[in-house]
Amino acid sequence: MTFSSVLIANRGEIARRVILACRAAGLRSIAVYSDADADAPYVRLADDAVHLGPTPATESYLSIERLLAAAKESGAEAIHPGYGFLSERAEFARAVVEAGLVFIGPTAEVMDAMGRKDRARTIAEQAGVPVTPHFDPADVPADAYPVLVKAAAGGGGKGMRIVRAAADLPGAIDAAGREAAAAFGDDTLLVEKYVEAGRHVEVQVFGDTQGHVVHLFERDCSVQRRHQKVVEEAPAYGLTDVLRRTLHDSSVALCREVGYTGAGTVEFLVADGQAYFLEMNTRLQVEHPVTEEITGLDLVQWQLAVAAGEPLPLAQHEITATGHSMEVRVYAEDPYAGFLPQAGHVLDVAWSEDARIESDLERDAEVSTAYDPMLGKIVVAGTDRQDARRRMVAALDDTGIFGVTTNLGFVRRLVAGEAFAAGEVHTAWLDSDASASLLAAPELPEEAARAAALLWARYEVAGTDDPFGVIDGWRSGADPAPLLVALTDEAGRRWAFGFDEDTGEDALAIIDRDGVTIAWQAQTWTLEVPDPMRGGHRTGAATDADLVSPMPGTVLRVDVAKGDAVTEGQQLGVVEAMKMELALVAPYDGVVTHVGAATGDQVPIKHHLFTVTPIPASGAE
Repeated sequence: MTFSSVLIANRGEIARRVILACRAAGLRSIAVYSDADADAPYVRLADDAVHLGPTPATESYLSIERLLAAAKESGAEAIHPGYGFLSERAEFARAVVEAGLVFIGPTAEVMDAMGRKDRARTIAEQAGVPVTPHFDPADVPADAYPVLVKAAAGGGGKGMRIVRAAADLPGAIDAAGREAAAAFGDDTLLVEKYVEAGRHVEVQVFGDTQGHVVHLFERDCSVQRRHQKVVEEAPAYGLTDVLRRTLHDSSVALCREVGYTGAGTVEFLVADGQAYFLEMNTRLQVEHPVTEEITGLDLVQWQLAVAAGEPLPLAQHEITATGHSMEVRVYAEDPYAGFLPQAGHVLDVAWSEDARIESDLERDAEVSTAYDPMLGKIVVAGTDRQDARRRMVAALDDTGIFGVTTNLGFVRRLVAGEAFAAGEVHTAWLDSDASASLLAAPELPEEAARAAALLWARYEVAGTDDPFGVIDGWRSGADPAPLLVALTDEAGRRWAFGFDEDTGEDALAIIDRDGVTIAWQAQTWTLEVPDPMRGGHRTGAATDADLVSPMPGTVLRVDVAKGDAVTEGQQLGVVEAMKMELALVAPYDGVVTHVGAATGDQVPIKHHLFTVTPIPASGAE
């Protein structure tokens, strides 16, 4: 089972992470890439790289045939799947082994058993793991609500719907089934009791081929939006010793029940002092770095060792945890517009030097909606939870991504907020009214506007040896005169500041003749230098009657035609991107006077899809 070369069947930051682990282990690393990733940093970092095919994942990272061909072409002896894509597909693991290669992960049989939530649930019950009540989708009792509809295959929050009333169940099943089919090729659903205000706690497990199984403690991943994790930390806080032991022992028992090998995660919902099994992920997790930070272990190195037939490096009693670690996921999305995926050209990137950064993003990169919107992860460690939280806030203050809208400012406000500090954020918190203020776009602070103005003033006088081109206000025969700077922000507000010396707080920013884009507390704002010759600050905004695509994506449905009368709230069409559907509805009663796309069309962000003209009030001229 020994091997000397590893093909990484993935992209981005996880490909980079595995490449670095292979280098540390003395193994040859082989990257694969689609057309979109031809110039990606991870491709340059690997010892070798093979082109898979076109940008669509179905023709590149999801193509088993192309990946095996790449392994053969490059002489790879093992394949690491990373996470996402084919990492939990039993057919891929089986095909790798049948091709005479080593699959770095559990066996296909175990993935078959645990990769589906319905089968995993049955096995968990056999192992004595606590589970939530579940129901036949066609026969949900009236007193069972709220319930959670979720895809039996896959994970990542795809194909999930919370249903609070029986009348909403058919629509939720239809939508979840359609989303599950698109994401996993399987529309089988489970319906379980939904536990309100629960916490998501998961246990990191490892097994080897000699039958040894250990846990590496637990993580809390309760900060989620639409079942997608945003912040993760280890260890989980506020658990009793008894509950913690239940989580650990249940997870190890489950792994022993199925003969698990490699890295895995057993996920639980914790509420009212009880733990309920959710699912098992048969792969390395996105949030594995927080476990590494508290244990001092390298989980990818453990994966490589176990795949090579070696026993686990440590026994259970030799594994210890110290301190507290946090990780935030950086997404290309707009938190203040329903977390819609974003795309664009990255002008520049600045990462904190006081944090562990897991990212493959660099300046001049193109971010598209072809793949998951996660751009990277920021990881910190502290002596305890509050120390780690303070370090995370500081790290986010030192981070800026320019050119593409991200969740950085939002997650900074979240981690710095009272609710997170007090441990009050549960799995449904971000989707509830409790987070309303956090999900409202912040206004530009005066101190940020002032810092932007000073930066622009420095830019104006930079690059000259003229002593008069210095921000000190000096003038002959008179008191110093302030340098006046006026800027206009994205909301149309005008800011004016006077500077008589070059003093002020530094900030991350990009500057040109038109103005400044500043990162302040991780949130980016653009301020422009007013130019009366351009006729205003912003032009081309759509009217209230126009409905534009809020994200680049595919038009799934067009439900109206030009000339149709519609009522307020009526669905006009549906746009999909990143397997997320968004309905466009009429803003008021009126008549459809423009339809700008057909079902199946690929549209860019802000594409004009519909116009609804209001019906004049009776008696109006």
